[in-house]
Amino acid sequence: MTAQELREKYLEFFKFKGHTIIPSASLVPSEVDPSVLFTTAGMHPLVPYLLGENHPGGKRVTNVQKCMRTGDIDEIGDTTHHTFFEMLGNWSFGDYFKKESLAWSWEFLTSPSWLNLDKNKIAVSVFAGDADARFDSEAYEIWKSLGVDENKIAKLPKENNWWGPAGAIGPCGPDSEIFYWSGKDIPPEKFDPEDVRWTEIWNNVFMQYNKTAENKFELLMQKNVDTGMGLERTLAVLNGLNDNYETDLFQSIIKKIQEISFKKYEQNQKSFRIIADHIKAATFILADGIKPLNVGHGYVLRRLIRRAIRHGKILGIEKDFLTQLSAVVIEVYQGFYPELTENRNIISAELKKEENKFRKTLEKGLREFNKISKTNISGMDAFNLYQNYGFPFEMTKELAMEKGLEIDEKKFQTELQKHQKLSRTASVGQFKGGLAEAGEQAVKLHTATHLLLAALRGILGSHVFQKGSNITAERLRLDFSHNAKMIPEELEKVQNLVNEAIKENVPVICREMPISRAKKDGAVGVFESKYGNKVNVYTVGKYSSEICGGPHVKATGELGHFKIVKEEASSAGVRRIKAILE
Repeated sequence: MTAQELREKYLEFFKFKGHTIIPSASLVPSEVDPSVLFTTAGMHPLVPYLLGENHPGGKRVTNVQKCMRTGDIDEIGDTTHHTFFEMLGNWSFGDYFKKESLAWSWEFLTSPSWLNLDKNKIAVSVFAGDADARFDSEAYEIWKSLGVDENKIAKLPKENNWWGPAGAIGPCGPDSEIFYWSGKDIPPEKFDPEDVRWTEIWNNVFMQYNKTAENKFELLMQKNVDTGMGLERTLAVLNGLNDNYETDLFQSIIKKIQEISFKKYEQNQKSFRIIADHIKAATFILADGIKPLNVGHGYVLRRLIRRAIRHGKILGIEKDFLTQLSAVVIEVYQGFYPELTENRNIISAELKKEENKFRKTLEKGLREFNKISKTNISGMDAFNLYQNYGFPFEMTKELAMEKGLEIDEKKFQTELQKHQKLSRTASVGQFKGGLAEAGEQAVKLHTATHLLLAALRGILGSHVFQKGSNITAERLRLDFSHNAKMIPEELEKVQNLVNEAIKENVPVICREMPISRAKKDGAVGVFESKYGNKVNVYTVGKYSSEICGGPHVKATGELGHFKIVKEEASSAGVRRIKAILE
């Protein structure tokens, strides 16, 4: 089975079960979720609806979501880990719950009409229960009723079978994971989750609790279902493979690496896998508008590109090669992700620029590393490699590990912050999955962001569009397209416009309509891809009309006084404003 066939089967099955098919959202989250740099799970773009907002597609939706995780980047090189991956998902927003979710999972996996997997090679896990929440006997009994033998049902603790919350409080609940035996022999009679031949392919999350500030777990009024099936792992299972890189999602890329390097995959698996994984992730990140930088999203992108180049050098590739591989990635995925074709020239240009820039210093940097690596690596040595040769710290760390050396990471961090004021936390510390908190103040700031964007467009012009946002309970941060530093008079006018709307206590009205109608009516929105054919348009009197799925206040009078605290450059052609509500 091909990846496209699996995507189509999954979406067809859940459409038959009454779900609305929605497109994948961007890899770069646009909603109120300060806990992640990238979309790390299919539920991230759907946070508002899991918290009670009405989704334009109804109470049941399904999609294939592109995802990005770097928490396991050191594991890349084995058979199953990836930075970029696709998640097949179906959701219930207060509609069906465990019985339907598990029964449909079983039907899709085992029915001859769908995937027709061997029932005897399937095992599951359920939440064992603890002092906070009881044993998930409901899921356990449902699996038994579907014909799963008790020996194939594992009861596991929170660390294995519990999802969320991302912060200190919020929706959370038990989950039930589904495993398939990837071994060539007959599976053991009793399921052992520690046996690596059991491959996890699907997870059903049941959001039925709310964790309070008092550390209590209370039952939610709206119970949600959030599921995720890993496309790459399931595809390997369906084709009888124990290596994800042997599926059609990777084979064309690997063949191209063989052609360029004159090396065989079988003798160089780790480097081949790292290059194939990283060029795929870089291509998708570039397609979503991110460029290589030294902070945030751009830092992750730069790290992936430079790590791929280094492993190319290990394979003996001394010329630029990433654009060739990226073209293969686009060919493999363009039928399902049109943004790759639309941004082909941008992707190619950025990869050429970054590869050319890094390749000039890579060889010198490697020579310098070899000089200083006779003993353990000091923090200052690591910083100098970063500063003078463009070596991401993770690359120096990887090189040190390969030589069995230790590295002074604490000292490196001190030097980095002291000399360049770079926050590594923004790059490696924000990859936690789960629901963002939607507290009262964050909701107010989110609504204020609408007014801010509208005011910017009114003062600076219609070329202004949102390029990203980050909202916490303390402040909002909005990135927007504009080529010049704002003068004090412009900032004052923007601030006054927002406060004028607040003073009028204008109601915030939500209307559901087709995207075509929203655009015709002049609603602003550059992140429509996550919503499907219908969208929610939030209108604030004469001030703002914007496509959005986030939480909002009922009227602007709830916001308080709006104050801009900083305006600065974010990246080329993009400015950033930080503001608060007093």
